[in-house]
Amino acid sequence: MANYLTLWVFLAFCMITVVQSTDSGFTLKSGKNPNLVTNLPGQPKVGFNHYSGYVTVNEEHGRALFYWFYEAATLKEKRPLVLWLNGGPGCSSVGYGATQEIGPFIINSDGKTLSFNEHSWNKEANMLFLESPVGVGFSYSNKTSDYKILGDNITAEDSYKFLQNWFAIYPQYRTHEFYIAGESYGGKYVPELAELIHDKNKMSSKSHYINLKGFMVGNPETHDANDWRGQMDYAWSHAVVSDETHKMILDYCDFDANNTFDNQNCTDAVDEVFAQYDKIDMYSLYTPKCIHKNITKHAKHGGNLFKYSTHKVHFYVSMKRVGGYDPCLDDYAAVYYNRYDVQKALHVLNGSHLRNWSICNYDIFNGWNYSRPSVLPAYHKLMKAGLRIWVYSGDTDGRVPVLSTRYSLNALQVPKSAWRPWYYQDQVGGWTQDYGKLTFFTVRGAGHAVPLFDRGEALFFFTSFLSGKVLPKQ
Repeated sequence: MANYLTLWVFLAFCMITVVQSTDSGFTLKSGKNPNLVTNLPGQPKVGFNHYSGYVTVNEEHGRALFYWFYEAATLKEKRPLVLWLNGGPGCSSVGYGATQEIGPFIINSDGKTLSFNEHSWNKEANMLFLESPVGVGFSYSNKTSDYKILGDNITAEDSYKFLQNWFAIYPQYRTHEFYIAGESYGGKYVPELAELIHDKNKMSSKSHYINLKGFMVGNPETHDANDWRGQMDYAWSHAVVSDETHKMILDYCDFDANNTFDNQNCTDAVDEVFAQYDKIDMYSLYTPKCIHKNITKHAKHGGNLFKYSTHKVHFYVSMKRVGGYDPCLDDYAAVYYNRYDVQKALHVLNGSHLRNWSICNYDIFNGWNYSRPSVLPAYHKLMKAGLRIWVYSGDTDGRVPVLSTRYSLNALQVPKSAWRPWYYQDQVGGWTQDYGKLTFFTVRGAGHAVPLFDRGEALFFFTSFLSGKVLPKQ
């Protein structure tokens, strides 16, 4: 059974008055910024500052979101600001994106020390990692009823409020070019937030305008029916299930219908797909599963828990993904973030209490109130507005496989460019195609969380995205 995250109640942080400092980024009139991280256990020495703490998004309820912000390693005054969102819903952007994938520090297997990531995305941008919504990671609310109303809309609204209040604390970044990136269920979070910012900007004064330029999502949930259809076809096409099982799905499952799982034949066939996936790693088909003896039977995944309804029964699938050369990174994160000295260094503690941290919150996942069935309308709106949109897909992921993404993007019904390979270090990195003004590309040999499989390649395409350069033909 899943380990449920205990929801702790904390007092909201008070707002602080800041003045700009050319050295450390920001200082208080009475001293240094209290959110500056100065003594993170096991951290290698670096030449940039990083900050963590809380931003209140609802003062009446005491609802506050936890963030970790890394200045760009160089030229922080000129580089863009990028917000990263993991998904779930219910999983931590700090535990996954920041310290497994694209941040400057990677948690080591001892749960005590951090390694420097030479391919950190803060080489190219100021990176802001947000634990959203409340109940994820260290984010919290003083009103327990807040945890019962979580869904796509409130997540986007709270994230927008977070940004406005964060800019009030770090005002010099408001005019920077702003991008959003994420993966998995972040495939819904990211365009939903981008759309909200775009709409709010039309009514905002200069003091509240966010300089949004685009977004990028990886292995993203996009359009529910096509995500399902692609997932089932991918399992069959990659020899995970039999011809007979796939035929049952084709014959009995109508993923465009809300009641498709009322059909017992469909339910049985889909159950069989996940029974087979349970024997391997659905998030990375061709790499070993974590067999660490302390792993829970149903491990948590950073960006994508999975759920479907079978009549009145909920069936939950969440499998451990392989992280580069080590499939057990989630365990190391749980050890590290549940240390008193780590929480104290990250300004998490309220008094002397140690907070129970989990990389994913199953209460949030199980109780999710609303998920948009499709974010393609947001894509259409934001493409028309001229935003830069890149979508990538690790091609060995079975959870949100490349077929799901291609089916979903085809539903945009826009002109497509020719399909061609793109190159990284003289090797084919994958294939790419433009859907109107949207760029889609695959990442060859990568699973669900693409940066884990080749951080150098991920930094390369991130740099290309920020600069607006096409992926190289040779």
